[in-house]
Amino acid sequence: MSLNSVNTNMGAMVALQSLESTQSQLAVTEKQISTGYRVADSTDDGAAYAIAQNIRSTVGVLTTANQQLGGVQGLLSTTQSGLNNISNLMGSMRDVLLNLSSNETQGTQRTDYINQYQSMLANVQTYIQDADYGGKTLIGDLSGSTGSFGRVAVARNESGSSYGIASFSGSALYGSISFTSTQLSGASTVAALISTTGTFLNQMTSVGTELNSIGSSINYVNNQTTYNSDKIDALNSGLGSLVDADLAKESAQLTALQIRQQLGTQALSLANQAPQTLLSLFK
Repeated sequence: MSLNSVNTNMGAMVALQSLESTQSQLAVTEKQISTGYRVADSTDDGAAYAIAQNIRSTVGVLTTANQQLGGVQGLLSTTQSGLNNISNLMGSMRDVLLNLSSNETQGTQRTDYINQYQSMLANVQTYIQDADYGGKTLIGDLSGSTGSFGRVAVARNESGSSYGIASFSGSALYGSISFTSTQLSGASTVAALISTTGTFLNQMTSVGTELNSIGSSINYVNNQTTYNSDKIDALNSGLGSLVDADLAKESAQLTALQIRQQLGTQALSLANQAPQTLLSLFK
């Protein structure tokens, strides 16, 4: 085909194709700069976008899991505080019982110690009933308790695996140490209560065991929350490497493409003038 043709302007066609290619590349670069993403949607890179969406979903689920674990942390801390107060108070109650186990404690003095014990027992009841967090309690199953009592199972990761936390029967504890005035009136009876195998000492041991269990649960939840947060950071880092645009590179690319666009426009303009040059041959 002749290059000197008024029917087919090859120069203009080549210039137009080059300009369209430059404008297409410019649109991609401008999109990356405006969104900050190399892969903003499935039209950019379908496979990478699908992976990115899955990672985003995992990050969202892990964030939700940590929110649930955060709520359990509050419940566990409240429970620990209640049990710790009960444990401390039971130490003082044991001192009172020790005085009552002595035959030397008689008359008004004995009555005063019995009343002191009953007052402390009322405090134990309060600690059990008030160990409530967000309408949930692990120990407050006494009559008048405000929380919903029972075992807790909380989602700990993106797979929905749960971590279970057992409850402690505050009712059983309270019932076991609610000694009557008659039981406390005899020194030998009281001595049996605080003996190595006695009811009161057994309940003190059970509170200590539960404190150990709650402490382990607090450590587990804290560690799981930290692990989930670290995993979220790692996933976000990988996601950034997969879909984020290199803005410094794209900025340089934008300048180059804008210059190419200007040159392409000028080249197309010159190519469109070529047929006009042929007219001079016929003058």
